[in-house]
Amino acid sequence: MQDRHNAELLTLAHAGDRSAWQELVRRYVRLVWAVPRSHRLAPDDAADVCQTTWLALAENLQRIRHPDRLGAWLVTTARHESLAVLRLRGREDPIEVWDLPDHGATPENLALTSETRTRLWQAYATLTDRCREVLRLAAFAPELSFSQVADAVGVPLNSLGPTRARCLAALRRRLGVEVAR
Repeated sequence: MQDRHNAELLTLAHAGDRSAWQELVRRYVRLVWAVPRSHRLAPDDAADVCQTTWLALAENLQRIRHPDRLGAWLVTTARHESLAVLRLRGREDPIEVWDLPDHGATPENLALTSETRTRLWQAYATLTDRCREVLRLAAFAPELSFSQVADAVGVPLNSLGPTRARCLAALRRRLGVEVAR
């Protein structure tokens, strides 16, 4: 099944071929999972978004117009579902172990860290949709291959590296950060 194209897998999955469905899930599970986590959803909410995304695919197996862009379709579906969860439940900011305050930190250092995060997210928000998506996947799903990320954001594989570099440069400019070369 690994050597089959998405169009063939979608057709087989629609006909009830379990191994075709499993191959589609295997190819895209990390990509789908990365989307709700990039929206900082709690693990349970992220799992719900993933399940809903796969259900949407199962319901639309025959309606996928561009099987070669299935990754982008899945990312868009997961993004829409993630935003729906955020609207319904409000934005929760789960505390990760590495986000716990350092009891030896000074109030000044804590304030600077908070200000830096705020500046970073404000600068990130000014980027184009494509740049935000490329950087979001790079930050929250580093295990994804270049081809998976390129497919998800809809850029040719050989353009992803330069696109990511331009996006990072734009973010650095907005932050006023000089990079030593």
